[in-house]
Amino acid sequence: MAKKKKFSWGKRVARLLVILAILAAIAFFVSRVLFAPSFIHYRAFGISIPANYELHGIDVSRHQQTISWEDVQRMQVEDIRLKFAFIKATEGIGSVDEQFRRNWLYAQRAGMVRGAYHFFIATKSGKAQAKNFISTVQLKPGDLPPVLDVEQTYGASAKVVQKEMQEWLTLVENKWNVMPIIYTNVDFYNRILAGKFDQYPLWVAHYLVKDKPRIKRDWSFWQHNETGHVNGISSFVDFNVFNGDSLAFEEMRIRQ
Repeated sequence: MAKKKKFSWGKRVARLLVILAILAAIAFFVSRVLFAPSFIHYRAFGISIPANYELHGIDVSRHQQTISWEDVQRMQVEDIRLKFAFIKATEGIGSVDEQFRRNWLYAQRAGMVRGAYHFFIATKSGKAQAKNFISTVQLKPGDLPPVLDVEQTYGASAKVVQKEMQEWLTLVENKWNVMPIIYTNVDFYNRILAGKFDQYPLWVAHYLVKDKPRIKRDWSFWQHNETGHVNGISSFVDFNVFNGDSLAFEEMRIRQ
């Protein structure tokens, strides 16, 4: 008669513990993926910043007054360091931001990747506004593409806004042989620009949303907050993220 195998509780318990450990590890990984925080609060910046974005930056104008760009560039809070800055250059057909030339020079000296933007007045000639921007800004290899900031109609119809925008975009693209970026907010896009200019990179402003702007098209930059704090800047500043990795960011920059 064959002998019965001796029942080993020790081996059974050991196997059970291994299985439980594996299941616990899987549950931990799934929870980190599914329930990771959409935003993380950074006390030094004074705001919550969307998680899972690699590249962060700001945008500035005369409203930020005199900026210490070296302090901006050196600031690092945990894993966040500011990589790029969009700088207001011009507005309408003749206005130049009073801080532009200083910001443009010192941002580059401090090692920030810089981009210049034009604030668009929809009731004015798009060609004249493009000439104002072109005569003011000198873009170099490594800079970000020029930006057209469109936020208001000033009473113009959607058709007129689109026509004058196209005039600006065409002249500026021909000047530097690079496709400009369009900046706007989600509401303005939905009312005036939806289905138009979708071949251009989009920089979209949308606050108080969970993990990304609520817009039905691809976007490159997201302005997610307007009340951030940064060393070297005495007033509130807008915060942005880039929708891509460092390689995609490098490909967007102007080349030779």
